[in-house]
Amino acid sequence: MSQPPATPSLYDALLEHFDRAAAHTDLAPGLLDQIRQCNTVCRFVFPLRRDDGSIQTIEAYRAQHSTHRLPVKGGLRFSPHLTQDTVMALAGLMTFKCALVGVPFGGGKGGVKIDPRKFSVPELERITRRYAVELLRKGFLGPSLDVPAPDYGTSEREMAWIADTYMTLHPQDVNALACVTGKPVALSGIAVRKEATGLGVYYGIRECLTIPEILQQTNLSPGVAGKTIVIQGLGNVGSNAALELHKAGAKLIALAEIDGAIHHPDGLDVPAVLAHREKTGSILNFPLPGLHEIKNPADALEIPCDILIPAALQNQILAHNAPRIAAKIVAEAANSPVTPDAQTILHQRGILIIPDIYLNAGGVTVSYFEWLKNLQHVSFERMTRRQAENS
Repeated sequence: MSQPPATPSLYDALLEHFDRAAAHTDLAPGLLDQIRQCNTVCRFVFPLRRDDGSIQTIEAYRAQHSTHRLPVKGGLRFSPHLTQDTVMALAGLMTFKCALVGVPFGGGKGGVKIDPRKFSVPELERITRRYAVELLRKGFLGPSLDVPAPDYGTSEREMAWIADTYMTLHPQDVNALACVTGKPVALSGIAVRKEATGLGVYYGIRECLTIPEILQQTNLSPGVAGKTIVIQGLGNVGSNAALELHKAGAKLIALAEIDGAIHHPDGLDVPAVLAHREKTGSILNFPLPGLHEIKNPADALEIPCDILIPAALQNQILAHNAPRIAAKIVAEAANSPVTPDAQTILHQRGILIIPDIYLNAGGVTVSYFEWLKNLQHVSFERMTRRQAENS
């Protein structure tokens, strides 16, 4: 029996992408080498007392890829698959993403190596607060130093815990709320931050479908309406992108989650599917005549469609399955879902790739405005009230 292909190193893939792009510049080799390096990475462990009284050791990371601009900015991920390689690569992607959209941050990324589904809320709070304390001890947290945000496995709840921990330990810092973004609106967060990345995916796809060269290459008509779409991953990014695409008239023919996928050639009612998941905990067993369930969610990537949106994790389209991708456009909503080898294969087959550092930059863009709001101590509601009254 043949062995499954080895998962490529995400950091090595980032460097390969970088080197391909760098070949088109005239920058000095020494400068390019500095840009491609991850500046600092911190790994630490700490004990957690579980609710049953037992002690468990928790492994955690924070990487700062580039401090050319401060603070560094990047999400906080809770995942059992987290590695140092992962956080270094994702921090690098944040550097390039911020540069691309003109946000004055360096790139960072962090995480805790746990499956959050296997911990109670009080345990998650203790983990998050201890993680914040460890970052503070090491100089990896602060409004002008390093500003985390929600990512895979975390939400505004964890950001509120971090902000509260920082404010408790730095009561004299009037800018303390700017130590994280993605906070609840009631804690000086900003409206639509939760939806921002998914909305950015929708707007990015919509704009690409107005460019004549892209429409000619893909043989697609202008606009989102009527396009057949497959989405892998219905987390914060995928679900919000799916809702916006559905609202715009796209036909979402398949949705994939960790426990399986559902497919219907006539399209799925996205709000109804999400309501079913909220009620049952799964998109499977959705009541729709003619629905086809797919046991292996990775197989959904190979369903013929106009636009394939991998919105789950990295390394989903690899050299072994790239020849079977049957989409005209692959829209990278997740971070680095297509490996360099797979990218080459897709390009050779004429499949357009909308890159992640452009397509999923909506989150960090809105985070920038939340950070500014916290530093300026002026509510956006006061700044935009007259415009709202006149609209």
